[in-house]
Amino acid sequence: MSSGIKTILVIGGGFAGMTAALQLSRQGFEVDLVEIDAGWRSYGAGISLHGSTLRVLKDLGLIERFLEEGYASDGLIIRGPDDSVVARIPTPRVAGPDIPGGGGIMRPALAKILSEAVRASSAKVRLGVTFTNFTQDQNGATVVFSDGSEGRYDLVIGADGLYSSVRAKLFPEAPKPRFIGQSVWRAVLPKPEDIDTVTMWMGPKLKVGLNGVGRDQAYLFLTEDRETNDFVAPETFVETLRALLERFPSPIIRRIASDLSSENQIIYRPLEQMLLPRPWSKGRIVLIGDAVHATTPHLAAGACIGIEDAMVLAEELARGNDPQSSLTAFEDRRWERCRMVVENSGRLADIEIHGGSREEHATIMQVSMKTLAEAI
Repeated sequence: MSSGIKTILVIGGGFAGMTAALQLSRQGFEVDLVEIDAGWRSYGAGISLHGSTLRVLKDLGLIERFLEEGYASDGLIIRGPDDSVVARIPTPRVAGPDIPGGGGIMRPALAKILSEAVRASSAKVRLGVTFTNFTQDQNGATVVFSDGSEGRYDLVIGADGLYSSVRAKLFPEAPKPRFIGQSVWRAVLPKPEDIDTVTMWMGPKLKVGLNGVGRDQAYLFLTEDRETNDFVAPETFVETLRALLERFPSPIIRRIASDLSSENQIIYRPLEQMLLPRPWSKGRIVLIGDAVHATTPHLAAGACIGIEDAMVLAEELARGNDPQSSLTAFEDRRWERCRMVVENSGRLADIEIHGGSREEHATIMQVSMKTLAEAI
């Protein structure tokens, strides 16, 4: 166990926060996790996972649960708007020879797998609670909670997402999330028989993709250029998404468009990104996940790098070094990888918005996938 650190508070019960609480508790730390949502709900449709995320789930002993609930496959196929194949990008089997190089799962299903594991661990979970203030000295932090209670911890981990309250208090001058000029539509539908791996169609101003999230279900995502971040009324979701899909001549996409209905759980979200310059910690408080590197979904790696953050931080804390050395080592291992994901995702968005080179787009995808397959 790390010198000087025994008690740890995790603020935020998303994927990164749950992974941190689970792994740290397994390493013998005394962990409290607080989550502001009393129902500990996970919103959204499907989520695509890289082989590196599957590697983490294997390390956590949860890969079998994922394979039961989700869908795993090899490779990424990029098509033109008419189904012509532009590129085939391999996805190495980094989680092991018997585990495909990528996969997909419904967000609530992945959240359930992780939350059940956290509850089965020694970590103490408090729902409907968050922090209202914290003060710190050289030996730890005192945290005041929204229910009026207080706690003293050797380390506090802020894993409270894109609009992190921990970040706002710790680094009040930190950059704010930035709308990138694109939005994403997501939906859940029956998995087409002719799609057996992650597939994307690149149109002149739109990109649509499909990934399995179960034996019979697929997750559809479509990125749309938008100059301004305007409200889109939910009652218009079906007709708007259908019209966007019908701009593709692909018979597969047109068939999906014709069958689209409100039963497909359509979700619309403007895309924002934020990269916090180093340091990601101050004293005994450190940030992980979207709180420091919120990325757009162009590389499908946002949850991946947040989950990896949690594992690397736990590994460094368990080495037994002094707290500052542990936190510095964590940042040293994470900065370049996370910067690459945020900036390459942003470049992919720029190419799509401005009609840039498909070859550059495919090259960035290939290089990024190869980098994400490397050990963390």
